[in-house]
Amino acid sequence: MAGRVQDKVALVTGAGSVGPGWGNGKASAVLMAREGAKIFAVDINPDAAEETRRIIAEEGGTCTAHVADVTKAETVAAMVDACMSAYGRIDILHNNVGGSAPGGPVEMPEEVWDRQMNHNLKHVYLVSRAVLPIMEKQGKGAIVNMSSVAALSFTGAHHIAYDATKAAIIRFSQAVAMQYAAKGIRCNTVIPGQMHTPLVEARLAGDRAGGDVERIIRERNERVPMGHMGDGWDVAYAVLYLASDEAKYVTGTEILVDGGLTLKSN
Repeated sequence: MAGRVQDKVALVTGAGSVGPGWGNGKASAVLMAREGAKIFAVDINPDAAEETRRIIAEEGGTCTAHVADVTKAETVAAMVDACMSAYGRIDILHNNVGGSAPGGPVEMPEEVWDRQMNHNLKHVYLVSRAVLPIMEKQGKGAIVNMSSVAALSFTGAHHIAYDATKAAIIRFSQAVAMQYAAKGIRCNTVIPGQMHTPLVEARLAGDRAGGDVERIIRERNERVPMGHMGDGWDVAYAVLYLASDEAKYVTGTEILVDGGLTLKSN
């Protein structure tokens, strides 16, 4: 199938990558553009947002790059206003910002806990709060939030705030889905497992393996029943489905993209 989100406007936060390669947000933005959507690509890093815009433009798609810190209400409001000025509507919202910090409840400093709450959870509330009235006025919309298998089971490291926020995102999505179902707005969650994205090299390897990238990648591959991690494109195809009208009767649910990882804890 082609044109699965033809002429829809998709606001994608975290639409860049932290390094070379394909992160979840970057792949999702590019895939939706390939399927006909106009993309409003948001990232806190201007170079990352611009790279996504350039890729889409070079492939003949339509994309606007925008820089914003989505943990701040005023910049979220400006971001949504800019998207509306550019395209006049928002059909798809993909909340894709997040990251983990190591530590359990005793080891993690309070300020790190607070930053994790803002980084992983508050932005979902702020952006959804700004976009939902627009979708309600349109009478239609699709929100796709990002959780993690860390919300469901132990993944090999202690990240207490990340685990808590990712679990909260699932319930947040369900609550939004219930409240707005009769208004034509769907809200669902993608739950990725062990993914091989630029985040592995840029963050996880440094935090957990002392810079031994090969070892952390090998361990993550071995943890998955399928024998290897997924990638940003695996996540992107799940996002595309939930954002498209193919999922018009799907709301308040989750798609696991984990190679069977969570089966090991059942």
